[in-house]
Amino acid sequence: MTGNNKVAKLKSRPVLDTAVLLIVFNRIDTTKLVFEAIRLAKPPRLYVASDGAREFNSTDDVSVREVRNYIISSVDWDCEVFTLFGEQNSGCKVAVSEAINWFFQNEVKGIILEDDCLPSQSFFWFCEELLEKYLDDTRVGQISGFNYGYENSDLNYDYFFSKYGFIWGWASWRRAWKKYDIKMNNYEECKKIDLFENYFFHDKKAQVNKFESVYSNKLDTWDYQWSYARFINNLYTIVPQTNLIKNIGFGDNATHTFGVNPYEHIKNEELKDGDLIHPNYFIQLRDFYKIFDKRDSIFRRIKRRLKR
Repeated sequence: MTGNNKVAKLKSRPVLDTAVLLIVFNRIDTTKLVFEAIRLAKPPRLYVASDGAREFNSTDDVSVREVRNYIISSVDWDCEVFTLFGEQNSGCKVAVSEAINWFFQNEVKGIILEDDCLPSQSFFWFCEELLEKYLDDTRVGQISGFNYGYENSDLNYDYFFSKYGFIWGWASWRRAWKKYDIKMNNYEECKKIDLFENYFFHDKKAQVNKFESVYSNKLDTWDYQWSYARFINNLYTIVPQTNLIKNIGFGDNATHTFGVNPYEHIKNEELKDGDLIHPNYFIQLRDFYKIFDKRDSIFRRIKRRLKR
């Protein structure tokens, strides 16, 4: 993604003041790359969550322990380290949601990375500045580091607000996460009154089908419930104009992002020195939503093809 010359960039700081949650499992190769980015940022508190090995996978026990040992032995800066290491496998849905619950029980705000989301260094300070700026602004529920290639030369600020937002490298607040409900208990009511009509302009059926799959326990994941919580509470996501995250987890060992990476060409970039330019108003960019829906549709078609 090409930077916008009219937009000032982030002023870097030598030491990060914000806690980071790193969610890992059994992939030492991607974990090393993500951890190295965290090590360079030097957060004062590092939370590490790891699900337990799967009984049906003969290599998990060794690889899970390898990942855990690597992280614990590699923290070489002044940092408090907290761990949540599962003894048994809980699955993606429970393990990740419980890890984030644990994180926000201890932190008012913070940054969340999974073991396949490689951040630029600018990502950490971008999140830190906006976590503080919107700490008490209940209109905002999430800060995303990923921008899948959308740019608008007419926008003279460094980020914009969206009802959509990736969780490939993100940040949030305890106040927002409190709205998360892993069981989506009010889903039938929201569906009955067609609350989603207010949110999905182009591909409503596909979006609702995702919620339906999670609600009926056909899909073992945690993130659609988070999207759902933001939708029904009208919480915006902050999206950077410059992409700050690269997903490096596509492949045979991935839980959800298997096969070919449709975002391979999108690089994680560094912001140049300078103060962030903040928008003066909350807006929804319809052309951003159109591109999002189109890319999401292509992504789903690729996954279905690979499954077959």
